This record gives sequence, structure tokens and C-alpha cells, in this order.
Amino acid sequence: MTALAESITRRANVQSSLMVDAVLVILGSLLMTLLAQLSIKLPFTPVPITGQTLGVLIIGGSFGVARGAASMALYLLFILADLPFGAGWEGGAHLLSLSSATGGYLFGFVIAAAMIGRLAERGWDRNPATAVAAFVLGEIIIFGLGVAWLAQAFGMSASQALDAGFYPFVLGDILKVLLAAAALPAAWRLVNRGGPSTE
Repeated sequence: MTALAESITRRANVQSSLMVDAVLVILGSLLMTLLAQLSIKLPFTPVPITGQTLGVLIIGGSFGVARGAASMALYLLFILADLPFGAGWEGGAHLLSLSSATGGYLFGFVIAAAMIGRLAERGWDRNPATAVAAFVLGEIIIFGLGVAWLAQAFGMSASQALDAGFYPFVLGDILKVLLAAAALPAAWRLVNRGGPSTE
């Protein structure tokens, strides 16, 4: 193969890879939109139960750090652009504001997906126990930022914020962690036929 042919082939491979990345990032953000609509409002808290954390775990674990974080960032940009992609088909900058009940959780999605994706790239996704550990760490990031944000937004004490923004969701999110761990092999096949490479 000539140098010109090799250069053209490399360029085509890069363009193809970038196209795949872009498509996956868009699909990831749309999956988050759909999971946001699995929403249940509770009478005693401004934070709804949604399927979004399940999406963060699966996308972070199967997409890797860059595509996982980019999917979450794009999802937030869609909401910021006033597209009805949030829970209950709601959108707008107010959902990400300091006075929002859910802003911390939403920003936590980006950080958690990046962290889970990084751990997956290091091989944590290859063993059920370490995959679950990575997902639990992701949940800690989401709820840590979410509860702290909720407390400042509503002037709650730490105890009140935990009662409103953490305790009601523990059992559901344990189930989401287990579902994500079970779904990970299928997600690998859809994304890149074998999962993230280890480093």
C-alpha cells in the first residue's frame, strides 16, 4: 500500500470513528431523555424518582469516559436549550439553576458517567463485583452533589436534605445498580462488540 493510500485509509478510519462517537453520544442523550420520563413524583420531596441514574450507569460503563461524559453534557445542553428532555417532558435553564431541586443530580450525571467510564476503561467492568463497585461510586457522586445542591436550594439542614433527596431513593438505586451490572454485556455488544479496552 502506498503512503497516499495509507494516509487516505487512516483519515477514513478517523472520520468513521468520529461519526460512530457522535452517533453514540446523541443516542446516549436520547436514552437519558426517555429514562427521564419514567418519573414518579413523591408528595414529601421535590425530587422525583426517575430512570435516569440507570442510564448514567449503563452509558458510563459501556461508552467509556469521553463518550459517557459527552452524552451527559449533551443531555444537559438540550435541557438548557429549553427542549422538553427533563423529567415530565420539562426543559429550561431553571432546572440547572442554583435554586433547582434537581440541578445537583443533573450535573452529577456528567461527573459520574466520566468516573464510571474511566473505571470501565481500566477493567472494572469485567468483573461483576468491581462493576457494581464502580456503579456505587457513581451513585455516591450523583447523590452527594444532588443532596448538597438540594440543601442550599431550599435552605435545608443536612438531615432534611438526606430525608428528601437520598433515603427515599436508596432501594430503587440498589436495584438500578444490579440492573446495570446485568445489562452491561449487552450494552458492550451494541456499542463496540466486546466492551472498553483495559489499560
